[in-house]
Amino acid sequence: MDDSLSDGFRAVARRMREAAREALAPWDVTPAQARALGTLLRAGPLRLGDLADALRIAPRSATEVVDALEGGGLVERGPDPADRRATLVAPTERGREVGDAIRAARAAEAESVFRPLSEADRAHLARILRTLTGP
Repeated sequence: MDDSLSDGFRAVARRMREAAREALAPWDVTPAQARALGTLLRAGPLRLGDLADALRIAPRSATEVVDALEGGGLVERGPDPADRRATLVAPTERGREVGDAIRAARAAEAESVFRPLSEADRAHLARILRTLTGP
C-alpha cells in the first residue's frame, strides 16, 4: 500500500477525532459517552449488557460510561418492567436535550471537515468507506 494513502487516512481520522473532542467540550462529554448517549436516544432504554453489545465494548467499560453519564444527569437507571431483577438505562430529559445538541454540533463539525468535497466526491468517499468497513 502507498504510505501516503495510509498517512492521509490517519491524518483525516486524527482531524475528525480532534474536531469531535472540540464539539463535545461544551458538555464535558467524552466521545465514548456521546456514543452511548446517542445509542440510547436511538434505541430507547437498554440493559447495560445490551448497551455494551451495541457499542462493541466490554460490559465493565459500559458500566464506567454509564456511571459518568448518570453522574452528569444525562441518563438514569431504572427497573426493567419485563424483569424486575434487571436494570434499564435510559436518557433523562436533560440527556435528550444534550444528545440533540451534540448531534447538531457533530453534524456541523463533520460538515467543516467534508466541506471541501463536492457532492460527487462525497458520494465516492461514502462508497469507498462502505467497501473498507465491509458488510
